[in-house]
Amino acid sequence: MTADAAAIRTVREELVPLTGSADDYDALMKLVGDARVVLLGEASHGTHEFYHERARITKRLITEKGFTTVAVEADWPDAYRVNRFVRGTGGDGSANEALDDFKRFPLWMWRNVDVLTLVDWLREYNDALPEDDPRVGFYGLDLYSLFGSIESVLAYLDEADPEAAARARARYACFDHASEDSQAYGYAANIDTSRSCEDAAVSQLVELRRRAVDLASRDGRIPEDEFFFAEQNARVVKNAEEYYREMFRGRVSSWNLRDRHMADTLEDLVGYFDGKGVETKVVVWAHNSHNGDARATEMGRRGEWNVGQLARERFGGDAVLVGFTTHRGTVTAASDWGAPVERKRVRPALDGSYEKLLHEVGEPAFLLPLRGTEAGKGLEKERLERAIGVIYRPETERVSHYFSANLSRQFDAVIHFDATRAVEPLETTAGWEDGDAPETYPFTV
Repeated sequence: MTADAAAIRTVREELVPLTGSADDYDALMKLVGDARVVLLGEASHGTHEFYHERARITKRLITEKGFTTVAVEADWPDAYRVNRFVRGTGGDGSANEALDDFKRFPLWMWRNVDVLTLVDWLREYNDALPEDDPRVGFYGLDLYSLFGSIESVLAYLDEADPEAAARARARYACFDHASEDSQAYGYAANIDTSRSCEDAAVSQLVELRRRAVDLASRDGRIPEDEFFFAEQNARVVKNAEEYYREMFRGRVSSWNLRDRHMADTLEDLVGYFDGKGVETKVVVWAHNSHNGDARATEMGRRGEWNVGQLARERFGGDAVLVGFTTHRGTVTAASDWGAPVERKRVRPALDGSYEKLLHEVGEPAFLLPLRGTEAGKGLEKERLERAIGVIYRPETERVSHYFSANLSRQFDAVIHFDATRAVEPLETTAGWEDGDAPETYPFTV
């Protein structure tokens, strides 16, 4: 028997079929145990099954395991508007309105039907809790929101301390020459260091932190959590400023800065709410490339780290990493950065990939625990693994969307859906509505 045949047989013996029943994820809940951080990945940013099943798992983690926080691969200020809504402290009248701050490409990543449904559920769940029980929050981990975070810091200080707001405006005026174009700022600062706003961003964060006790306790006019929101925005400005400069120097340094920021934000969320007497448990939604342990992939060999690796290093056994895979189907994605959204056909997985091996198992959908299992041992051979982000280019799929990995070291469990469909954006286009055409590549007929 070949190694692949033996691995397939072992997977068949240990997998848990997913049928849509209430007990689908019992084995995963057992694996989670008392863990405080569960990272739920995705093999693309545009697959319905990944969003829908992460929501099912998230609801069980909240209702059965006491999880208090949903942290997602999204910008801090955009997600915080959703947080206000689900906790009943914002001015939005619906989940759709609460998602309105997600305005930049790729809109469909968070403005989609599955996220809308989860946000509605979180609000209903929180509304039904006893008054003194902690509400479940919704937070963004990412750092792309350089100018949005500047606006949020200023808005907070305008209300909390107008004199401090004036000082912050003077510092942040350094960014005015970029006309709210983050990449233009990074390019200019990289070729002319005199145009760098690093000192201004650092100084503003230092002042906020120095005055933390005073600002956080201002006579009850502003909710205490709003200072935490503002401080995190100031940290986003500082790290985003560095990130956009690093973009023009090298992939490894900018990737590491971004994932370190996300891991630090995760740790800050745990520390902040733990400090308020809440046993904080966080479920993280991000791409497999962020949530799987980079040390088990070619990313690690390039010197890159990621959230999954840092979570294991910082939380140890209290971190559980779950990956998602698919063999074929459709996906919501674009052909280039900033291009219109399309519904694209996902080509069948390549020979020699984990996705192809899991397809050959013959089950339409299943959970496979990897930590301490025979199946995990059988999948330790390094193989190709597919990663589709917000861009999908099937014509160059091997180069653009595959990397080598050791699945068993990358994740504690994997969830496979053999055939998947595109997530439905809240705003569709003709390219999306008409995009589910048969794959004809490399032919034109």
